[in-house]
Amino acid sequence: MKILISADMEGATGVTWPADCLPGRPEWQRLRPVFTSDVNAAIAGFFDGGADQVVVNEAHMTMRNLLIEQLDDRAELLTGRHKELGMVEGVQRGDIDGIAFVGYHCAAGAEGVLAHTYLGSCITGVFVDGVRASEGLLNSLVVAEYGTPVVLVTGDDLTCVDARQYAPQAPAVAVKDHVSRHAAICRTPARTAADIRSAAARGAVLAARHEPAPPRDRVIEVEFDAEHLAGSATFVPGVEQTGPRRVAYTAPTMYEGIRCFKALTTLVSNAVEEWYG
Repeated sequence: MKILISADMEGATGVTWPADCLPGRPEWQRLRPVFTSDVNAAIAGFFDGGADQVVVNEAHMTMRNLLIEQLDDRAELLTGRHKELGMVEGVQRGDIDGIAFVGYHCAAGAEGVLAHTYLGSCITGVFVDGVRASEGLLNSLVVAEYGTPVVLVTGDDLTCVDARQYAPQAPAVAVKDHVSRHAAICRTPARTAADIRSAAARGAVLAARHEPAPPRDRVIEVEFDAEHLAGSATFVPGVEQTGPRRVAYTAPTMYEGIRCFKALTTLVSNAVEEWYG
């Protein structure tokens, strides 16, 4: 049994404020061991549940946040950026029996601690076939094309609610309860580690590759907080402006859909100006 852990940071234990997860900030440095603790708990739980191999893919910003010197020795760490599938890199090799979304969060335009989709603030909504999409939903559609089930989700309590739409059978662990976008009632790392480890052991039972989801056209729409960002997004071939702040494109597979989305967000992030967005 081989498990892939996609590790994001906004949904980690104790993280409630942008500085908590912005690389280089003192708050980020302080919370890196806590983030690593969440991931270690998932690793331990999967091995408790019978896993033979666990690979951790860093999925947050620079993708260089976890402390490898504190990581469970039984796991391997995929760290660094510029990966073909970004947050779910590795699933395309076809040997992943289950994937865990650790430290995930809610979608842009929805309630949730540090809720966003890929870009921190300038995207106000992402929709797949008309449904508001979190990073969890987007990534679940990608991994389904490789026959890999989502077997664990951790984040705030609203992230656990969001996970019910894309991974209803997977155990979900709330490490904090949403109060506002920048505030939460947080459990201690010792408590969340115990909860995550137990849930991962249960989730291991679900780790079994299934028939890949058949590819089909997906209509992906992205809404921004400024008109010029929508215009910038249309520089990506196939992306069309459908409103003052909205663009859309159709992808024949979610593999192509997520790669187009990565290109779009990379381009748009470079069009955001310091003071007026």
